[in-house]
Amino acid sequence: MNEDNKRSADASNDTYTATYTSNTSNTSNNAPVSTYIYESSKSTNELRASYEKELGLQKDRSKPVAGGEKRSKRSGGSSAKTLLASFLIGAVVVGGFSYLADKNNLFSGGSQALQNAGSSAASNAARQDAGLSTASLNTSDDIASVYASASPAVVKIENYAEPARSSSMFNDPGFRPFFGGGQSGRDGQQQQEQSSTEPELTGSGTGFIFEQDGYILTNEHVIADAKEVQVTVQGYDEPLAATVLGSSYELDLAVLKVESPDGKAFPSLKLGSSDETQIGDWVMAIGNPYGFDQTLTMGVLSAKERPITIADEQGEHEYEHLLQTDASINPGNSGGPLLNEKGEVIGINTAVNAEAQGIGFAIPTSTITKVLEKLKTNTL
Repeated sequence: MNEDNKRSADASNDTYTATYTSNTSNTSNNAPVSTYIYESSKSTNELRASYEKELGLQKDRSKPVAGGEKRSKRSGGSSAKTLLASFLIGAVVVGGFSYLADKNNLFSGGSQALQNAGSSAASNAARQDAGLSTASLNTSDDIASVYASASPAVVKIENYAEPARSSSMFNDPGFRPFFGGGQSGRDGQQQQEQSSTEPELTGSGTGFIFEQDGYILTNEHVIADAKEVQVTVQGYDEPLAATVLGSSYELDLAVLKVESPDGKAFPSLKLGSSDETQIGDWVMAIGNPYGFDQTLTMGVLSAKERPITIADEQGEHEYEHLLQTDASINPGNSGGPLLNEKGEVIGINTAVNAEAQGIGFAIPTSTITKVLEKLKTNTL
């Protein structure tokens, strides 16, 4: 190896080395070997200067000299070596420059985040141009916390009424002498007759406390014909006796009142505005369907201002201005609250279409608030 072709470098992981060795038949064992070493610590200018210097050396070797045809052949071999050496030197320099640029982050660096932000903005703009939008539920007050806050004010209402009297002639006193008469075996029957006059459970539903003094809203059909109304409130071991203050068959609304055994205020729910709701808003229903106490169902507001007609024992009952929802509503949910995502009451769950799925109805608060005070004072 010629001394003027040696390039020393620090033996580090950042060093690139390229070696060329002549393979012509006229080359002796002492054929020149060129070694080119790139150090990552060198600047671009130094790399270029080194590259140009090596090119100059190779050109000097390739100049023709006097001495005949044999020397001319060797000169041709030198020309091939020059091209190959130039290629190797260029590859080393370009590779080193690329490594240096990548290591020092010359072409990206802090612009990457800007590029990503630009891509995101471009993507959003493209979506808007395409007419696409993303709907999301703002759960700053998540569903679980809304339920935890609202459920203590939701109560279970049980309707106790007088049992239906039997029409059997065995119970008619005028026919008793013909079926054994006397005192034998009659004491037990008389006691049974006395106990049969006690109210029995005829149905149950749901309601909610809307004032801390113990005022409860529910459906009229939940407490219809009740001789006694029992209300189960969270936090109390025994049901509380409730008084029916006022009711309306036409509106299917009723207001009850319970007294606090320990003098503490009851948890209550706030009445919101059903007029401010929009179709597609998230809604939640809490009730006691089929005896499953404190059941939460969720859906959306499907429609507003729905009129429906329900046939009952008194004929056809027409409702107007109802809210329609796909939140599951079943027997036992009647009288329970329909809540918005803020936990405010926007309606009272009233009816469900038994022939369909996801079609339930609620009386809106816009109807309730107009008659609420009259129901409390029984002046409706």
